[in-house]
Amino acid sequence: MKIEKIDHICFAVKDLEETKRVYREDFGLVPSCEYTAESEMIRVSRYYIGEVAVEFMESTAPEGEVAKFIEKRGEGVFLISYKVDHLDRAMKELEAKNVDLIDKKPRELFGTRYAFVHHPNKLNGVLTELLEGEFDINK
Repeated sequence: MKIEKIDHICFAVKDLEETKRVYREDFGLVPSCEYTAESEMIRVSRYYIGEVAVEFMESTAPEGEVAKFIEKRGEGVFLISYKVDHLDRAMKELEAKNVDLIDKKPRELFGTRYAFVHHPNKLNGVLTELLEGEFDINK
């Protein structure tokens, strides 16, 4: 598996509008894009800092993973996403190393394929995502 770069880092927040206001007023940042992913039960504002995206995510449902995370741990770093050269090969390699994957087959959103690694204790409590492709909300 070849990890090409950090694609994005996600932060779970209770109030996306308030977070956007703070980042706009204090740092002069404006989201590059915003979207809702119904399948993941999240509303997201994405900012690019150089090549790496920073996403702030608010749950759209109390049973969503972001809502559960905030309930258990509070707001903060939710996940790190690594772009890989070939997602299927990366998943097979991790399975061969007995690394548990949340996903047995890739998910897809806006033309980007991704899968989550289930290794919270070994990865310091940070959810890890592997993805392949370029993020484009127009797809």
